[in-house]
Amino acid sequence: MSNQSTYPLMPHATASWLVDNTALTFEQIAEFCGLHILEVQAMADDLAGAKYTGRDPVHSGELTQSEIERGQDNAEYRLKMQKAPISVSRTKGPRYTPVSKRQDKPDGIAWILRNHPEISDAQVGKLIGTTRNTIAAIRDRSHWNISNINPKDPVTLGLCSQRELDALVAKAAKRAGIEEDDTATTLRLGSDREALIEELRAERQAQAKAASQAAQEAEAAAWLEARRAEGLSDS
Repeated sequence: MSNQSTYPLMPHATASWLVDNTALTFEQIAEFCGLHILEVQAMADDLAGAKYTGRDPVHSGELTQSEIERGQDNAEYRLKMQKAPISVSRTKGPRYTPVSKRQDKPDGIAWILRNHPEISDAQVGKLIGTTRNTIAAIRDRSHWNISNINPKDPVTLGLCSQRELDALVAKAAKRAGIEEDDTATTLRLGSDREALIEELRAERQAQAKAASQAAQEAEAAAWLEARRAEGLSDS
């Protein structure tokens, strides 16, 4: 993770734009946007980038073209924020989540309950933007859609940032008197993301295979129909 003090206003959208429009390394993009390098890798593999509309950091003033070119010329160079984004303070109430991501909330909640039981329901609700009733239903498996809920990292799902999750885990662990080895945490998070990336890749390949098979069946049906029509015209 990055040690810089400020990040783009929309880190995932900015990372998606940088992946598509520059020759920067995944590490440079992850460092600048405050993301995990595997999140950027997933965007480059079209496993997550399709969820985000790219945001041009040059247009927003957060980067300059010359700064991007410095990074492209030197893979060790770390991009510098040119203009810090204007912070927007949230009013009280649940976190807003785009409609397209709301169906992912139960998966993110289940992941937190499984991997970080030290985090309170109130903290989970604030992080994901959900209610305590929903969290309780997922915990005791009484949720109406429990059979289809698969625990997935909320960061990879785009429900929260890695910084927010790390800060919450550290706060909850401190309150519970838990000291977790940083190396073990990093390895576990990396393993979870790699597993999700592989799952998404497998789903995409299965969809492509199904689409190809459907196209072949349609082509065969059209050929048979054409042959049948030719037979009728000959008779």
